[in-house]
Amino acid sequence: MIHNIAKSGKDNILKKIVEKVIQNIPITNADCLYLYEKAETGDLAVIADFIRKSYNNFDVYYNRNIHIEPTNICIYKCKFCSYSRKKGESGSWEFTIEQMVDKVKNESKKGITEVHIVGGVHPDKALYYYVELIEEIKAFSAVEIDYMITKSNIDLVEGLKLLKNAGLDSIPGGGAEIFNSEIRTKICPEKTNSERWLEIHKQAHLVGIKSNATMLYGHIESYVHRVEHMSLLRDLQSQTGGFMAFIPLKFKMLNNTLSNIGEITLLEDLRNYAICRIYMSNFKHIKAYWPMLGKEYAQLALSFGADDFDGTIEDSTKIYSMAGAKDQKPNLSITELKKIVSSAGFIAVERTSTYDTLEKLGK
Repeated sequence: MIHNIAKSGKDNILKKIVEKVIQNIPITNADCLYLYEKAETGDLAVIADFIRKSYNNFDVYYNRNIHIEPTNICIYKCKFCSYSRKKGESGSWEFTIEQMVDKVKNESKKGITEVHIVGGVHPDKALYYYVELIEEIKAFSAVEIDYMITKSNIDLVEGLKLLKNAGLDSIPGGGAEIFNSEIRTKICPEKTNSERWLEIHKQAHLVGIKSNATMLYGHIESYVHRVEHMSLLRDLQSQTGGFMAFIPLKFKMLNNTLSNIGEITLLEDLRNYAICRIYMSNFKHIKAYWPMLGKEYAQLALSFGADDFDGTIEDSTKIYSMAGAKDQKPNLSITELKKIVSSAGFIAVERTSTYDTLEKLGK
């Protein structure tokens, strides 16, 4: 079908973009902005589907995972966040290492292969606390790593090597938000800046730690800001090859200071997934994070370029449920996941955190 677009009466800009895609040539930033502003949704779906199948055929990846959220006590107060609390504030929590280890032990009976640790950036915790936690469990995003290493007053590379030696083998993509400094100043002025976020991931890749990357969209950013954000990630991937998946994350409006701007539509979500798949040509995987989108909408995203559904979750994250996500207690059985994927015409493939294949469940 993509060849039909190239041969059709579509405008020349779209036809040239399609020709680049067919020849495996990365599209330009101007091309990407054109897709956001001018392209028809059906054409975006066709182009994105062509790319996702060239990378992953009909495979849709998932894993058996849980989230550990050590605390929602956080030094930052990002305007889009519905999750963070200050010490002593109502609704705050802080788990001990022993409590978190016990949770992992209990959940390990279900065969989990990934523990995703993300939460608030606690003001009192430095690197060696997290090294101890990683020795027991493993994880952390760049923002958390930045604070723990800075607080411990050691070099970034040295800190990453300590974490790697403790067992950290991959880093989630959180904290990227939108890299544009003007937008970042408005929505998360205190948080790790874009240059530092990119440097942490670059150095992690160089010491042998893989990572993912995210983009928070649908708030006060423009299409230009989205393209700029993806461009920086694509450039870094060209240097290191250390990113595994790109994860578009939708702004959810409840219980935060940006609630007045509302949320973008499902149609815009799907267009964004398709454009991310088309532009991020050196990323093999695009993840539709179902606890954010909801199961039904994440299923639709599989036809707009996404090839990863995340995992079982086991009702272990509150970040999106506190912001108004449909699934207030996110949980997905393997049977349900297989049904969602197969009914959309794809094949469910169980993976590890670093995308080693464990099992295909059949189309």
